[in-house]
Amino acid sequence: MPPSPSYRPSTAHATLGEAFYDPVVAARFPEHRLRFRNRRWDARVGLDALTDEEWVAHFGRFAPLPGSFEQPLALRYHGHQFRSYNPELGDGRGFLFGQLHDRQGRLLDLGTKGSGRTPWSRQGDGRLTLKGGVREILATEMLEAQGVETSKTFSLVETGEPLVRGDEPSPTRSSVLVRLSHSHIRIGTFQRLAYLGESENIGRLLDYAVRTYMPELWREETPARAVAFLEEVCRRVARMGAGWMVAGFVHGVLNTDNINITGESFDYGPWRFLPTYDPAFTAAYFDETGLYAYGRQPDALLWNLTRLAECLLVLAPQPELERALGLYEPELQRSFARGIARRLGLVPDDLRAASVLAKASIEFLAESRAPFERFFFDWYGGERSAARAAASPAASVYGSPAFAPVREALAAVAPDPEADPEHPYFSRAAPVTLLVDDVEALWSGIAERDDWSAFQACLDGITALGDAHRWRPLLPAPAG
Repeated sequence: MPPSPSYRPSTAHATLGEAFYDPVVAARFPEHRLRFRNRRWDARVGLDALTDEEWVAHFGRFAPLPGSFEQPLALRYHGHQFRSYNPELGDGRGFLFGQLHDRQGRLLDLGTKGSGRTPWSRQGDGRLTLKGGVREILATEMLEAQGVETSKTFSLVETGEPLVRGDEPSPTRSSVLVRLSHSHIRIGTFQRLAYLGESENIGRLLDYAVRTYMPELWREETPARAVAFLEEVCRRVARMGAGWMVAGFVHGVLNTDNINITGESFDYGPWRFLPTYDPAFTAAYFDETGLYAYGRQPDALLWNLTRLAECLLVLAPQPELERALGLYEPELQRSFARGIARRLGLVPDDLRAASVLAKASIEFLAESRAPFERFFFDWYGGERSAARAAASPAASVYGSPAFAPVREALAAVAPDPEADPEHPYFSRAAPVTLLVDDVEALWSGIAERDDWSAFQACLDGITALGDAHRWRPLLPAPAG
């Protein structure tokens, strides 16, 4: 069956030239069992007409999509890993499978995880565990429901290979995942070119990135173009980081190869959500110094953006690039304050009042140790939800002196007329959470009995969460 009339394929990334990628061949798998298909997004990119069999042919066997790449491209990049530079990186278990446009005309990438070895695999097998795929679905679905800019898990196919891993019982089940993302151009993509001294290719990559993803920023002079590009990347990454902080999310591995230029969270490994507010909370067992702890994520992102600025020194003056970096912190603070207000069903237009509310909320969560997600669940709608909050298991802390500044701040921010505190989601006994124990419980049913019912019920709950909040972008989506 051909794709729907709204399907608009592309091969834009190939125009950069062979210095940026390596054509590769996908692995052959013994089995193909479709475990997840993103029904929200397949229609938005014109692939909803595919049967499940056709879907698996494209996203499990990697038959080329009509009009897109005839052969997948393993992208080349370097990166700092826990602030140590690694020139041996690149797409080691994934590739750029295809590109296409959504209904708004944005160019989107279909990238893989677990699709086999590439020239950049080093000692890896190029595979993905089924548990890793399940965890990525959960992370992306929850973050999207909470209004965070994120890649979308597009497809997950179980592949029937027993994998040996040191961080989970082995052998374990295998899968191949496809993510939908606005871009897979990373800070590390620029770093590789700087490391190799390829100044001309830095300019080529900059021009491609601006024309493709930020055409409204095009400047005739290269220095001005480079500065405008860095400014926009700083704004987008700041909004993404603020979204994580509002959601109580810890990415876990904020290396420069995991930060892309369009400001979308992606490549989910050891992520976690906060049980209670704790700046020192980490997601990765190997993050022994807490470099990427919850409270240090904003600084980690700025450190990464500074590495991007260094790559642009061959194109623009250092003072101008430093000025561009200065936009990050104010944007982060604004987006955080507005994000807190939006999570509480309030209008974030009064930035001063939203900032007071954000400060009061965080200080209360830090002092009371109230469950992070329940606070936003109980008080969605502000004072309109006081009766519901009074019936909450956390009601006692809402009656404490520590909560008084929050209550005062809630009253000072206008309610969003579109917010619906009576949405069925808020009649649940508890909010949907993805704490580590929740995720392990979901996985145990799959691992032990091949029972996906709890996993699906969780996804249904996340969908209800997103519907209840009716998330809208703080700013219009950029053209591109």
